[in-house]
Amino acid sequence: MSNLEKYNQAFCATFGVEQALVNDALVYQAIPEWDSVGHMGLIAALEEMFDIMLETEDIIDFESYSHGKVILKKYGMII
Repeated sequence: MSNLEKYNQAFCATFGVEQALVNDALVYQAIPEWDSVGHMGLIAALEEMFDIMLETEDIIDFESYSHGKVILKKYGMII
């Protein structure tokens, strides 16, 4: 499984949404599931999936699907 597939899977599993909703248009609070609690669930899923520990600033800045890919590149994850 590619890192992009893992990334998408984290969104689908955390928010319980279909793959069709996981795209560059997905932003924080755009769906009811991506609230503050869902956000922390997503962060935990990504940290576990990629075996990384995101810095607090990156967790706060993780405001969209597309920006999340930029953040994960800082940690060596090619998505």
